[in-house]
Amino acid sequence: MPRTPHRHYDNGVTTRRLFTASLLASAALPAANPLAKLRIGVTDWNLRLTGNPEAVALAASLGFDGVEVSLGRRPAENKLPLDNAALQDAYLAASAKHKTALAGTCLDILHVNYLKNDPLGAKWIADAIPITRRLGARVMLLPFFGKGAIEARAEQDHVAQVLKPLAPLAEKAGILLGLENTISAADNARILDTVASPALKVYYDVGNSAPRGFDVVKEIRWLGRDRICQFHLKDNPHYLGEGAIPFPEVIASIAALNGFSGFANLETVSPSQSIPNDMRRNLAFVRRLTAAYAKA
Repeated sequence: MPRTPHRHYDNGVTTRRLFTASLLASAALPAANPLAKLRIGVTDWNLRLTGNPEAVALAASLGFDGVEVSLGRRPAENKLPLDNAALQDAYLAASAKHKTALAGTCLDILHVNYLKNDPLGAKWIADAIPITRRLGARVMLLPFFGKGAIEARAEQDHVAQVLKPLAPLAEKAGILLGLENTISAADNARILDTVASPALKVYYDVGNSAPRGFDVVKEIRWLGRDRICQFHLKDNPHYLGEGAIPFPEVIASIAALNGFSGFANLETVSPSQSIPNDMRRNLAFVRRLTAAYAKA
């Protein structure tokens, strides 16, 4: 499908008109606010505090509800960097102090040990499940990008087979494994169906899918609430609302999931190089879109 034509959304009349149109297009939304359980978080790597508990305080000061925590790419003594009780305690203390959730973890070492062809990838998933649980984070992101991408059907099939014995471990721990990648919603669903575990879901990133020609609004609705565990919101290198992705319609599609409970995390870059200012700007844009549902 062709990519949505480039457009700009300002912070005023245009955004409100698009948002109103999106609301009207969302059929039979429930009377209660459908976004009441949606929380907005931020990735620690976009705060430039990867694997650093100080990300919690910064996220809190900017108004975010949570922080997505990197588990680390450089193991020490065959252990993940976050496989460290003292570091985990520091995250938990920061979360409690600033009343800011640990919104999930990212198994970013899969950028090094690709799950599609490296047996270490499976080990890291097994090791990361108890870490994610101890942090009180419900979702662990499994990334598939660059040389680790799973564009070929054979690669997707192999990943499904690797995940089959791991998904029950996540389920027992109360953790959701989230597939984040560059393939279609249909291909992701096929992996989910093959693994056949409620612990495996799609981590849907609109900024990954839209540039590849996928209709993100239709894909979110098609996947539905039960197959999506979390979202990334971005349209890099733009500020949200100033690139090609129609965020009013994206938020409407999340609302149409009828009570989605979880995080949508900003994975946005900083065009001005001022991370606090740019994160506040993007967060304010999302808050304006979601606030309209509370008044509907």
